[in-house]
Amino acid sequence: MSGISDPRSHVQSRTTADPDVIYVGYRSQGRAIVEKQSDQQQLTPERSLELANHSPSGFEWGYGGSGPAQLALALLLDYTDDEEVALAEYKAFKTEVVSQLECTGPDGFWRLTGREIDANLHEIVDDPVAPSVN
Repeated sequence: MSGISDPRSHVQSRTTADPDVIYVGYRSQGRAIVEKQSDQQQLTPERSLELANHSPSGFEWGYGGSGPAQLALALLLDYTDDEEVALAEYKAFKTEVVSQLECTGPDGFWRLTGREIDANLHEIVDDPVAPSVN
């Protein structure tokens, strides 16, 4: 045995994620705002910046740049509360999810649920995950 673990395997061991959580993104006075609706808390880049500094000026979405990379890392870090998982998966999550987010509808916002994050993480790592993970 080589002693090298596959960081993607840690996605299966998460227990702190809440599949019912909802993240909402919108613009206010030209700024990108992301809120965690379950506790009405605004998501900020500070915690994710400690792991990787892509965009100290804030989050973005809808394309594949540095602002979306920071948002992808922040979302995964907040949702999983696992730095290793967040760092291992955020680049693919940015490409697959964050770059596709759009502010739609009459109120101009996007919505991302914990269940959608789980589904995308499981798709990204390409491993079957037991339903008991949630």
